[in-house]
Amino acid sequence: MNTCDLCDLHDAQVRVVDLPLRDFGGRLAFNGIVSTVKATEDNSRVREAVAEAGQGRVLVIDGGGSMRRAMFGDLLAAAAVENGWAGVVVFGAIRDSAAIGGLELGVKALGTCPRKTEKLGVGERDVDVEFGGVRIRPGDWLCADEDGVVVADTDLR
Repeated sequence: MNTCDLCDLHDAQVRVVDLPLRDFGGRLAFNGIVSTVKATEDNSRVREAVAEAGQGRVLVIDGGGSMRRAMFGDLLAAAAVENGWAGVVVFGAIRDSAAIGGLELGVKALGTCPRKTEKLGVGERDVDVEFGGVRIRPGDWLCADEDGVVVADTDLR
């Protein structure tokens, strides 16, 4: 089911992320249970997350909206594909967009930046995050496609 149909059928149950997120991955539509990372300009926790079995989950990265450093790149994207993640949503920047576009992974982000992050081990995993007017919790269900990103407490398909 696409995001438009979800909004039409379950408007009271979905939360729509109100941000101009762009599509970068080779998969435009994706959905799954949410796991989160909250960190600004340090993707150490993102690296940890994508190294684990994704089991069809979606990694939501709250990078504080920073466009100064990329929170996600081609090496992390390749690890996410290898480990079974369905997609990644980044409130911030990514890099290596051409390479990511060739991978079977959904990736949405604010934009791109060629500069990598610091690796200081800073950040939190599986905590509530909030951006685009929406609170996103670990265990929520997220659906994304060309029309946007919606989040719900449970799988609404």
